[in-house]
Amino acid sequence: MSSKSKQGPKNDEPANISRGNLGWLAGLITMVVIAFPLSAAIAYATHPATRTLFGSHLSNTSAVGFSLFWWVLALLLIALPFLVGFGVSKLSSRWLSILGGILALLVIALIVLGQLFAF
Repeated sequence: MSSKSKQGPKNDEPANISRGNLGWLAGLITMVVIAFPLSAAIAYATHPATRTLFGSHLSNTSAVGFSLFWWVLALLLIALPFLVGFGVSKLSSRWLSILGGILALLVIALIVLGQLFAF
């Protein structure tokens, strides 16, 4: 009786994951992250009483403009996972890092401008 295992040779090579699968995974993760803001944007667009949630900041806007803004934002949020998945699967790592830096700068600018003008 032998003490050796009868399992066959082990393959310690990493699995080949295609860029398409990584793009799909990145899109799925993005969809999970934006699920709550997407549902909030659709809720703001469809319910007429949500204008009062923002107080005097949006008192001068029309109901159509308010609803249109939230529908456009919801459509952009829906498109985001597809754009992220396509970008990860098709773009090189250099372009992904450049776009990530630009996105970080835009988010920082949005936060600063929001603090200056909204409050």
